[in-house]
Amino acid sequence: MDDIDRAILRELQVDGRIPYADLGPKVGLSPSAARLRLQRLIDTKAVQVVGVTDPMTMGRQTMALLGLRIDGDPRAVADELSRHDEVVYTVLTAGGFDLFAEVVCPQPQDLLDFINDVVRPVEGVASVENFPYFAIHTHRFLWHVD
Repeated sequence: MDDIDRAILRELQVDGRIPYADLGPKVGLSPSAARLRLQRLIDTKAVQVVGVTDPMTMGRQTMALLGLRIDGDPRAVADELSRHDEVVYTVLTAGGFDLFAEVVCPQPQDLLDFINDVVRPVEGVASVENFPYFAIHTHRFLWHVD
């Protein structure tokens, strides 16, 4: 990946639907060369183009990261939790928690119910710590492209 590829990625993070006619000049290429570059990045699986929803606009106002300690295999717990719509993602860790799960719910009471009625009863869950967070403004996840 060279500097032009990284410039393309930076522009796509700002606007994933940018027309090639605008993208090319911003990264120092013609529109057709920018299209070819991006297609190569997609073909080599260096880049994946996906749609990302904003939970806030979909009526989910309560977000939290759950830190779980697991007795046994955390992969089984991750698989079980991933079956629920409230779970955005799960990730295995090697730190103080065995597993993290990001969760979005309509209201704080729904989060509490989800933790108590769904997460805690899963076989292997020894403890759950709830780290709620608040997205007051529209947020976008940008990755530093090196």
